[in-house]
Amino acid sequence: MTRPIGIADLADLVVPSAPALSPDGTQVAYVARRHDLETDLTSTSIRITSTSGATATRALTHGTKDDAPAWSPDGTMLAFTRDGQLWLLPSAGGDAVQVTDLPLGAGVPVWSPDSTQIAFVAPVDAAAADGEDDAARARRATAPIVAETIGYQFDGLGFVRDVRMQLHVADVGDHTVRQVTRLAENVLSAAWSPDGQTLAFAAKAAGGSEFDYAAAVHLVPALGGEPRIVAFQHGYAGTVAFAGERLVVVGHAGQMRGHARLYAVDPHTGAATELAADLDRNVMPGAPAYPGALPAATGAGEVLFAVRDRGCTHLYAVPPAGGPSRLVLGRDGQVISGLSVTGSLAVTVCSTPTSFGEVALVDVTTGAATILTDHGTALAGREIVERVPREFAISDGSRVQGWLMRAAWANGATPLLLDIHGGPHNAWNGAADEVHLYHHELVAAGWTVLVLNPRGSDGYGEAFFDALHGGWGTADAQDFLEPIDQLVADGLVDPGKLAVTGYSYGGFMTCYLTATDKRFAAAVPGGIVSDLTSLAGTSDLAHLLSTLEVGAVPWSDRDALAAMSPYTFVDQVQTPTLVLHGADDVRCPIGQAQQWHYALRQRGVPTRLVLYPGASHIFPVAGLPSHRIDYGRRLIDWVTRHIAGTAPTVTHPQSSA
Repeated sequence: MTRPIGIADLADLVVPSAPALSPDGTQVAYVARRHDLETDLTSTSIRITSTSGATATRALTHGTKDDAPAWSPDGTMLAFTRDGQLWLLPSAGGDAVQVTDLPLGAGVPVWSPDSTQIAFVAPVDAAAADGEDDAARARRATAPIVAETIGYQFDGLGFVRDVRMQLHVADVGDHTVRQVTRLAENVLSAAWSPDGQTLAFAAKAAGGSEFDYAAAVHLVPALGGEPRIVAFQHGYAGTVAFAGERLVVVGHAGQMRGHARLYAVDPHTGAATELAADLDRNVMPGAPAYPGALPAATGAGEVLFAVRDRGCTHLYAVPPAGGPSRLVLGRDGQVISGLSVTGSLAVTVCSTPTSFGEVALVDVTTGAATILTDHGTALAGREIVERVPREFAISDGSRVQGWLMRAAWANGATPLLLDIHGGPHNAWNGAADEVHLYHHELVAAGWTVLVLNPRGSDGYGEAFFDALHGGWGTADAQDFLEPIDQLVADGLVDPGKLAVTGYSYGGFMTCYLTATDKRFAAAVPGGIVSDLTSLAGTSDLAHLLSTLEVGAVPWSDRDALAAMSPYTFVDQVQTPTLVLHGADDVRCPIGQAQQWHYALRQRGVPTRLVLYPGASHIFPVAGLPSHRIDYGRRLIDWVTRHIAGTAPTVTHPQSSA
């Protein structure tokens, strides 16, 4: 018998990531992520499969925190991280060997061209004394935190004190590790020159303003020395890699606003050329909840890269000197993440409307893709409800893409859940995702779920992407309300049974809509922003949000911030509201949730505040399995209890053998 997939099925999901293609193109190592509900941990291990399909996928490592596999260029070894340290595994077989034992761990391994060294970025505490023991480290951890600059905290890390990310190199033969950079700023990424003599990396220029979101391209001798800036002195280089003799950079040539773009940089002159100027799309290097891939060179000399296209992430190729870009892999409802290239072959992870992700082998020349894994078989007997695309015309002449989830057996007007994405520059798409399993349970209970990509969403051109600057809430409210009106007019949705939810920016909009519109009978904002004035000095990215997103600061733009802040209108809220928030969130600090809950409580509006201990802003994506499951269950319970005539669970009338 089939049944709808649900929140508890998180335990059966195995989601691949970080695929690495062997230098001979015959094998793929990748990370398999699964969630253990008994231990309440998310485990990651490395698996391997052949590109020919001749052998079955098998476990290559048996750790629970194994990540970031990287083949040596000569194919003899696989580097990876285990419990935050660098390890090596012989490809011919044998035991894994630990390479690093750094106090704060090591980052993603990057092999030198001759396979003798591995570069990586790792956190370094500049205040730590040589040979510092655990007791001394514990004493310093409780010492007062003294901050003169604004970069003293970061979501997921908390107070960073004197810790900065620095470039290191490990010797594969004797496992010695040398620290290559000793900068006052964080090193973001690293790459080896083809001759193995030089390392390129991105970091803020020495002496740069703390109020500029900048990262220049630096070069430094691999044996150590003084780094020198070669490009992006006044821009933002987010990632750096070599493609032949040229550097490939994802970032912004100037202010970090609007689309990230793809550049080729001459390491000798610093001249930068935009490679995919014909694409009005955001280049996606990849991050939690933001699927993408680091650019990579093919054997034919092209550069492969990922862009966001109408909510999805697709793979493109471009000549190394610039020119017309071409689509390699991507269609509606298809999302790629991760990339590794050998010659004319590439591997990536591909998700679709009925798959949470499988490893795919791609012929770069033809775009033909072959699925190499079958992790979806673990969900046999579970039905994944597909998102059905629909476009909505907005009264100002713009158009908004959305998707509906609705049971095939549903008739007439149903309750509706509007779910709003974060960012604000994230985007929904038609692919299945593991974060929103509660959608499927609501659909099984007879609900319609609506997701929309309003202005500000990624994948529709830079003008659409930037349309929210200075207009949070005020510019995009109708992008949500008018599609609901259209669904009501179509007879698909009951106007008396409307619920709204969203996370991060979606939490902001949930608060804003319930403060300025009375139609919603239940609301569940998560990871919220309620007051843009207080956010300006408390978020870890406060200045970026104020200048590049909101476009206003409290001491000079009070009225503008008040017009955009839900807290200004909290006295108008009547909607029963469940607030869900990570207790250690410093991206949207906990006070944003507390003040919203407090105001509703004081006014007598039904409300509840749920705080998740130890959880950062990204906990719905990467937090404890118990927190993620609890989040979904509380959301379902709240909206169904506050919308008359609905129930948390309903047996699917179309279940079949």
